Order: sequence, then structure tokens, then C-alpha cells
Amino acid sequence: MDCPVHPPPAANALAAAGASGLPSLQGLRRRPAPRPGRWLAGALCLLALGFVARAFAVGRIDWAYVGTFLTAPVILRGLGNTLVLTVCAMALGVALGLATALMRLSSNIVASTVARAYIWFFRGTPVYLQLLLWFNLALVFPVLTVPGLLETRTVSVMTPFLAALLGLGICQGAYTAEVIRGGILSIDSGQYEAAQAVGMTRAQLMRHVVLPQTLRVITPPIGNEVISMLKTTSLAAVVNFGELVHSASLIYYVNNRVIELLIVCAVYYLIAVTLLSWAQKHLEAHLSRGIHRAASERVALEPAP
Repeated sequence: MDCPVHPPPAANALAAAGASGLPSLQGLRRRPAPRPGRWLAGALCLLALGFVARAFAVGRIDWAYVGTFLTAPVILRGLGNTLVLTVCAMALGVALGLATALMRLSSNIVASTVARAYIWFFRGTPVYLQLLLWFNLALVFPVLTVPGLLETRTVSVMTPFLAALLGLGICQGAYTAEVIRGGILSIDSGQYEAAQAVGMTRAQLMRHVVLPQTLRVITPPIGNEVISMLKTTSLAAVVNFGELVHSASLIYYVNNRVIELLIVCAVYYLIAVTLLSWAQKHLEAHLSRGIHRAASERVALEPAP
């Protein structure tokens, strides 16, 4: 025997309202509740921004100097050195990171232990300290010797650029190794089994299956590391390398226009970071085209309901 189904109380109330000639509730709009806290927070933010803008606009900053030094040869040369060091250090870091990640995942206990020790040491010490260690390497190894090929003084080889490159690049390799290792581990294990089933060797598996998919996964964090590296190059001033901030400091030590020269550096850093962010966005979109295409084809092949 079927039990009677009773409508919910709300439905009875709506039906009674309609039957009694009262206005329907369906056409009414919900009025948002007043939120004075949001308006207060927004007003405080605008007030703070106005205060900062006024301080920069009518303060003791000579904007004519800022415009003059934006195109100063020393500043442009420092900017070029910053970009070159960023590219070279990241290239070294990615190469070391890939090799270290593969060693870290290797079944060889020696290779895995060496990779763990490398990551542990260079992630555990500050970049500033590593730069100083490389620049003063001559105190530990006064002479660099390659038996039968080369013998030279370390101080003549370890230039500020080389010290900055090794300090930044080798440290970056430790962080990049963990990024790449995480990308490799994100690949589904079924793809490994399928590749082995068709007779692929381990090298072919990494080259044709794992690394292309890993590249798509690690592009966002590697892009962030590139931007971070661009700004970290300012630490190379400690080894007397002529990057952007160091070049600006050479000028304001003479004319005492400290804030003006620092604003010039900030302008160039913001421009470079904006361009790198734009390039990262387009690279991610390019690498994701295969995913979107496969999803579209899968939807098109599904039968209509």
C-alpha cells in the first residue's frame, strides 16, 4: 500500500500565499546584507595608497635624476650583467637539477646518497654564504691543477662572474632537483607499465614518456624560480660583480642620490619580471594545448544522452 506524499511546509506556505492573492515570492531579489567592514577596509587601503603616492610625489625625491639615470651607461651595463647571470645560472641550475633528480630516483644507493647530500648541503646554507665561499676558494685551494694539462692560481680563475655563477647556479640546482623529482613522481604509474609492455628501455621511457609530461608539470614552479633568480642576482654584489644594484651603488656613493638610484633599479626589475611572467604564461598555454585538445576530442566522441 502506497503511503501518501505530503508537500513540505514551505511549499504549503507558497501555495497559500498564491491562493490568498499575496504577491509571489519568486520574483523578489535578495538584498545583500550591509558589510561596513569591507567599506572601512577599502577606505583604509585607499588612504594608505594616497599617503604613499603623496610621499613619493611631493617628497624629497628628484624625479629628474631618476629619468636621467634610467639610460645611464653604467646602469644599462649592470642590467645586461644581471640578465646574463640570470640566464647562465638558471641553465646551470636546471642541468644540475635534472641530473640530481634522476640520481635521487635511481636504485643505485651511491648515486642516490650523493644526490641527497648535495640537496641537503646547498639547500641548508644561505646563498650569501655560498657566494663568499666560492669567491674565497683560493684560501682552500691556492692552485688548481689538472695533471698534465693545466696548473694555475685559483685567484686568477675565480673571477666575480664565475664565483656568482657557481654560487647561484649550484644552489639553484638543489632546489630545481626537488621540483623535477616531484614532477616525475606525478606521472601515473600505469604509463610506466605501458611503456615497458611495448619494450621501451628506461632511457626511452624517460625521454619519450616521462620528461615531456614532467615539463608541463614543472613549468610554473620553474618559471617562479627564474623570477626569483633574477632578483637573487643582486646578492652577487657581495663578490664585487657588476650587476644592476652594484652598478647603482657605485653611482650613489658619489652623488648621494640613494633613493633615486634605487627607484631606477626597481623600475628595471619590475619590467624584467613583467616580461618573464608574460613569457611564462604563454609557455604554459602552449604546453597545455595537448591537454585541451585531448579533452575536446574525448567530449566529441562521447555519445549524446
